[in-house]
Amino acid sequence: MNKGFWQLAALAGSIWLLALGASRIATSADEPRPGIDQAGTPQPSIPWSKQKSGFEFQSKSNRDRQEDLTSNPGMLWVDQGATLWSKAEGTSGKSCQDCHGKPEKMKGVAARYPVWEATAKRVHDLDTRVQECRTVRQGAEPLKPESEPLLALTTLIAHQSLGMSVAPAIDGAARPAFERGRALYNERAGQLNLSCAQCHEQSWGRRLRSEVVSQGHGNGYPIYRLEWQTLGSLHRRLRSCYLSVRSEPPAHGSEDHLALELYLAWRATGLKVETPAVRR
Repeated sequence: MNKGFWQLAALAGSIWLLALGASRIATSADEPRPGIDQAGTPQPSIPWSKQKSGFEFQSKSNRDRQEDLTSNPGMLWVDQGATLWSKAEGTSGKSCQDCHGKPEKMKGVAARYPVWEATAKRVHDLDTRVQECRTVRQGAEPLKPESEPLLALTTLIAHQSLGMSVAPAIDGAARPAFERGRALYNERAGQLNLSCAQCHEQSWGRRLRSEVVSQGHGNGYPIYRLEWQTLGSLHRRLRSCYLSVRSEPPAHGSEDHLALELYLAWRATGLKVETPAVRR
């Protein structure tokens, strides 16, 4: 297909988003907001019983590709991660395995991340945790965000929790970050004046060109996306969304980025870890 086709497709997508934004401006007072139950527990706009993984919005061929680990392209990164896991790095001369044991010992970790780290007094996702281990414990240089080695290690770790229920903690010291993430999720942004919630809570199930809008859950990341023809992190997907509404995305590893990921993980509570998931 020629360049003109893709320019036309991008224009059509922008028109759809503009129309969505315009249709929501007049009804913003009626937009659903995450609530608080009588016990003071946050509740999502989409009831827990109606939460749907992005897997359910995929074609049968994509679902089959994801579930068959012998044909799932994301498993190439799992294999690469296993090699890096046992490789000594930095001035310490230690590998990940020297401290943590075999990758299987990481079972359950991804299901509870992002997590508040009391010692560092910050929220960590798998990316920033790996980076801290490298720089502080291994005495190695940090890996470049979205680099193959970082994606391989985080995919390996997340894959160990395959099939486990997402269950992040948002209480105690993690609560301010959660509330910040909730605010960012519901905040209109960019020239198109759209929020995450307007697409993934108020408009899920509707069509955006050839795609059906999902509920925007991150339980399969890192994922292999056919559009990218490679594996990518949740931050890459968030960046794409921000740029689609013509807004500046939060920097990788920033407080806003991690707060938003924590909120997204909470929204996915009860869904299964699918890493590496396969999407369009």
